[in-house]
Parts: sequence; structure tokens; C-alpha cells
Amino acid sequence: MDDNLLSIQNLRVYFKGKENLIKAVDGIDLEIKKQEILCIVGESGSGKSVTSLSVMGLVPTQGYIESGNIKLLDQDLTTITEKELSNIRGNEISMIFQEPMTSLNPVLSIGDQMSEVLLRHRKITKKGALKKTVEMLEYIGFSRTEEILKSYPHELSGGMRQRIMIGMALLCEPKLIIADEPTTALDVTIQAQVLDLMKKMRNEFSTSIMMITHDLGVVAEMADQVAVMYGGQIVERVCADKLFEDPKHPYSKALIKSVPVIESENQTLYSIPGTVPSADNFPKGCRFADRCELAQASCFEKMPDLREFEEGHYIRCDVVNNVRRDIDEGSFARSKGG
Repeated sequence: MDDNLLSIQNLRVYFKGKENLIKAVDGIDLEIKKQEILCIVGESGSGKSVTSLSVMGLVPTQGYIESGNIKLLDQDLTTITEKELSNIRGNEISMIFQEPMTSLNPVLSIGDQMSEVLLRHRKITKKGALKKTVEMLEYIGFSRTEEILKSYPHELSGGMRQRIMIGMALLCEPKLIIADEPTTALDVTIQAQVLDLMKKMRNEFSTSIMMITHDLGVVAEMADQVAVMYGGQIVERVCADKLFEDPKHPYSKALIKSVPVIESENQTLYSIPGTVPSADNFPKGCRFADRCELAQASCFEKMPDLREFEEGHYIRCDVVNNVRRDIDEGSFARSKGG
């Protein structure tokens, strides 16, 4: 039985540039199971946020979905009407944006904004919506609910605004919540509170979460599954424990190697040489080749496929996958010879 809540297949999202197409997302496959947390990680410009906006049907006007499908259970979100998609947003799928100050309406009170979500998607009275809003404020940790209801976004701290965004996302008890860098602008104490709240809502509301981040500490804290993106593609996809214990793709290894180690004294911080290639002029072969320590001549000529390295572990690297193939074939030959 297929227990995937969200399934993305061969998704390509392009933007029209001045001269060339900007291939922001270039053929990705993803699945999120029910009540699972998937973290998508990678450097800026790797296509993480465009992936999340595609699921919400919020690709900027100069962009478009070139191919692929995005299925929520059995419903393909790329083929439904804007009205149908509007009914899904905030109801079955909600999004928590990176900077709530630019996402919340500055001229509406918090109470009005939260109640509006319920009035839009539920058959409920204003009084009923206000009651559920108060209950949600209490759930996300506010004690002075009457004061918060009357407050405007600029009157709240960054951490309070982020909790409000989480509360708004939860009001209709969606199947999936997408969180785009939800803790970037927060100090470590508030960040921990927000992450704890997101884990709590996953467990108590049976919600799946797609989290976009560049912070491997957040990935280690939150993720069940991880997709590492580079140059608009997924280069490694595996469970979180396996990624940190035994990363296989050279880019994943480099990302983990770049994280400072607190216990180490006088350490030299590692940085990945070079920069992410421009999405309007990707190289012919592997997009990480010119930054990769394992790169061979063939890497600059042929685009590697995302292949299953071992059960549940997918890697886009011919060097690593070919080594595994050679080991497997050698083992098979020895067993036959025996």
C-alpha cells in the first residue's frame, strides 16, 4: 500500500532569463510519507525554495512548471484549477515562510489574520473562529491571548511572529506543512522553541513537514529523511541518520565537513572551493564536478543519474555508484567461483 502523502516526479521549474532559460529545478523526485519530516538542504541557489513554492502553486509569474507532477495523495496539483488550488492552500497544505514580518499583513491585527484562515476554509461563525484562534494561541505557548489578538505584527518579537505563523499554518489541521528556513532569523533559544513546537505539532496533529534549510544542525534535530540539493537537482536522498553517519555524495560530505566542531581546538574551517554554477548556464556534465575532489574526466562530459546506491539510499554520482557496482560484481564473481 502506498503511504506517500506527497509525491513529486520529474519536476522541472524554469524561469525566462534575458538570454537563456534559468533551470531553477531540473528534474527532481521526492516523496513524503504521512507524519514524516523531510528536510531539503543545500546552498543558496540550489533550488530548495522554488521546489516548495511549486508545491504551493506559488511559482513567481516569470516562472513556470516545464514538466513533472506533484501529487497530494491521488490529486495532481499541477493540473487542477487555480480555484481548486486556492482551496487546498491553508487547508490541506500550509506554508511557514522564512520572515514572518513580510508574510503577515502589517495593517491587520493578529486576531483578524488568524480568524480569516478559518473563515476562508471552514463553515464557522466569527465567534467560533475567534474561539479556535484563542485555543491555538494557547497551544503555541501564548498566555496573554487577549493582548496578542489585538496586537499588530510590528508589536511582536521575531520569535513571537514565527509562532503566530506556525499557529496560522495549523489552524485547519493540514496534511502537510512546508517550512522555508523557519528559524534563520531567530536566536538559538527561540530557534529551539520553534523546532520543539514543530515536532509537537507533527506528533499531535499527524502532520507531515517539508522543511527547507541550509542549517545541518536543524536537519540533525528534525529530519526523518533528507534530500540534498545542488544545481537544481537532488544529489543524495537518504534517511537522516545515514546521511550523518555515512554520507556518500562528495557534496554531502563537503557540507558536513564544513560544520565547525566545538570540541576541536585551533581548527581550520573547511570551505567548499568555487561557487554554485549559474542556473542559466549549467555545465554539460556533473554540476558539482569543478568543485569535487573525486572528479574524473568523464564527470565533465556526462550528467550522472540519481541511482539507488543501496536500499533507500539514492546518489547522483557515477564515481561513487561505479565503485559500488564494481564491488558488487566482484563479490558476485567470487561467489560463483567458490
